[in-house]
Amino acid sequence: MIQFQQVSLQRGRQFLLEHADLTLFPGQKAGLIGPNGSGKSSLFQLLLGGLQADGGQWDMPRQWRVAHMAQEVETLDRSALDYVLDGDTELRRLEAAIEEAQHEGERLARLYAEMENIQAYSAPARAQQLLSGLGFAPGDEQRPVSAFSGGWRIRLNLAQALMCPSDLLLLDEPTNHLDLDATLWLEQWLLRYPGTLIIISHDRDFLDNVVDRIVALEGAKLNLYVGNYSAYERQRAENLAQQEAAYKKQQEQIAHMEAYVRRFRAQANKARQAQSRLKAIERMETIAPAHVDSPFDFRFLPSGKMSRPLINLNDADIGYGETPVLANVNLGILPETRIGLLGPNGAGKSSLIKTLAGELPLQRGECHTGDNFKLGYFAQHQLDALDLKASAAQHILRLSPETREQEVRNFLGGFDFRGDMAFEPITHFSGGEKARLALALIVWQKPNVLLLDEPTNHLDLEMRQALTLALQDFEGAVLVVSHDRHLLRSTVDEFLLVADGQVQPFEGDLDDYYRWLLQRRQEDNAAEAAAAPAPAQDKKAQRQEAAARRAKLKPLTDKLKKLERRMEQLSASLASLETELSDPQIYEESNKQRLQELLKSQGETQGELDEYEEAWLTLSEELEQSA
Repeated sequence: MIQFQQVSLQRGRQFLLEHADLTLFPGQKAGLIGPNGSGKSSLFQLLLGGLQADGGQWDMPRQWRVAHMAQEVETLDRSALDYVLDGDTELRRLEAAIEEAQHEGERLARLYAEMENIQAYSAPARAQQLLSGLGFAPGDEQRPVSAFSGGWRIRLNLAQALMCPSDLLLLDEPTNHLDLDATLWLEQWLLRYPGTLIIISHDRDFLDNVVDRIVALEGAKLNLYVGNYSAYERQRAENLAQQEAAYKKQQEQIAHMEAYVRRFRAQANKARQAQSRLKAIERMETIAPAHVDSPFDFRFLPSGKMSRPLINLNDADIGYGETPVLANVNLGILPETRIGLLGPNGAGKSSLIKTLAGELPLQRGECHTGDNFKLGYFAQHQLDALDLKASAAQHILRLSPETREQEVRNFLGGFDFRGDMAFEPITHFSGGEKARLALALIVWQKPNVLLLDEPTNHLDLEMRQALTLALQDFEGAVLVVSHDRHLLRSTVDEFLLVADGQVQPFEGDLDDYYRWLLQRRQEDNAAEAAAAPAPAQDKKAQRQEAAARRAKLKPLTDKLKKLERRMEQLSASLASLETELSDPQIYEESNKQRLQELLKSQGETQGELDEYEEAWLTLSEELEQSA
């Protein structure tokens, strides 16, 4: 196990850890959370031996193999496949030893036996599976590492870490450069990982689905919470809800969200979306107290008059050069439009957003914007466009030179750029701070259309929560690509599926999209199998084989349906409990016992639901492999 006893870790005059205690047992999966700069990555360096503790002692088994995901990668001519295989250091050691022992018969035989023991001969296939799961296209495995962009090189680092046989796996923001499809695949891989896992992540749904412990770095202490991230929020909310300030802030947020729901319900043509939004609002009410001490507080201001439509795309072909990525796209964006884009990696989601933003010219068709169109566009290259020699305040003043300094200070304070930080050059800003500034510049300009391409990359949990609240209150149109499922569930009303060169409405939610992905993989596997040469069979034999396959799968499908019915029952019970917990009176002193009962029931119900969801995912994967 990993055990910290009164460990202190100091950087300059600041204590990142001060007399901190922690115990993690083998096989546990922990999410490490805390504000940016609180010391999460330094804790990883301590575990990796790159730093020494300044006080106390810590211990983990000496024989443990440790794998970790590097944050940078050199520009190498080595192929992507070889780079991933380098993660299996024992494989590489044996290969080098075999090369040296070509004329030593007995030693050579022993080395080949060791290769057999570590399943070395299946290593290239396993590495290829990792690359495929993380979104690399066929043929990419032979390309040199230097041919990939920075984000794809980070994916290679992740694949290399997963390739390493390990007892302890350390992952620092593994989903930052992944799309939704790769994130879903990674979740399933990590659920099967048998060792001890510690993840730094700001993706709440990812943490909810993968970890069973939360280690919160709070006040230079390591506070351990049993359960996933939602369980951590509930436990923290229970503590904070007893404090008057937390209670008051919660009521303000609930009143704000209820007012939004009343406005939203007034739109008769949005009944289905209203139900989806209400579920998100109910969840937001439950988690509000856990974020009462957030350093972020901002809102989008009204942009004024809005055209109808704001953007209109007619019979559009979208692509690069002469090759269309998307064909015959028709899309109208109205002031109330709130769309999430779904689709496989490389299908054209970012290309569609770039076209709507005016960065990518149409190959065919027309794109019209309204007279009162005012764009807010966030993409990763926006961070590169920031002037590193200028301060955050200067970026604002360049947009509005007549603005008073105090107004700029107040505005930037909502993004946690306070005091001198708002007026210092941003040269040393972290990726998260640059992303916050890029968002602040968008908010300042009062847009009525938001085009957001992975806006949560580099943002911590508190900033993601603040952005979610701000987007809920935004009065204009939103079109977003994101692997952050909590953001999507809480801010969009409908989905468009970008796949196979088309843009089509997707009737369903994110769970339905996951099932769509599973079915698509089954179809792709079936197509590959059909393309392979097979011995001729008569029709009677084929029918018998198909019937036998259906009979074999029927127990699995029946069990899957049974799990789904129980999950629906548990979800309904959880919704009822959360509704009762959203009643302000339940937090009064006279209802303390009832509050404790509700919180206990909520935790137990959520825990049972998590178990059933995990069983459902495992069974779905078994069905996929058996089909």
